[in-house]
Amino acid sequence: MTNQTFSTAPDSPAHTPSLTVQLRLLDDGILAPSYAHPGDAGADLRTRIDVTLAPGERVLVPTGVAIALPFGFVALVHPRSGLATKHGLTIVNSPGTVDAGYRGEISVTLLNTDAHHSIILSRGDRIAQLVIQRVEHAAFDVVTELPDSVRGTGGFGSTGGFETATS
Repeated sequence: MTNQTFSTAPDSPAHTPSLTVQLRLLDDGILAPSYAHPGDAGADLRTRIDVTLAPGERVLVPTGVAIALPFGFVALVHPRSGLATKHGLTIVNSPGTVDAGYRGEISVTLLNTDAHHSIILSRGDRIAQLVIQRVEHAAFDVVTELPDSVRGTGGFGSTGGFETATS
């Protein structure tokens, strides 16, 4: 396997990466994640295998990529908007979380939400986006009451006039 830089697309020299991430390609012929355009937040991840998702089916799809993030960072795996819009393909646990200490292959749990059509993915197809972000580690302070806020306890559609179903 050759060493490649996890960075921008080759045709975008104006965008300088602000972070270097060590990357291991686990299979010959798999491309390193790359950004399609300067300024993109997500680098495309590709499928390592051919896979067909029947209507309503979910499959754990390997990408052939492992990374070593520096402490203080996380990689989030997001769906690709085009696949979601055109084919109903999404990620079950979106966004997926790749912690800084994880060194295994990044896999993506894909779900075909289309009720009538299968989705066929070929090895090398772009299936998800990898977004790398800084992480704040919080100290949790247990209290008996929380301070008031304008929002209060309203959530899950409370600002849109929808009520939450309760049982």
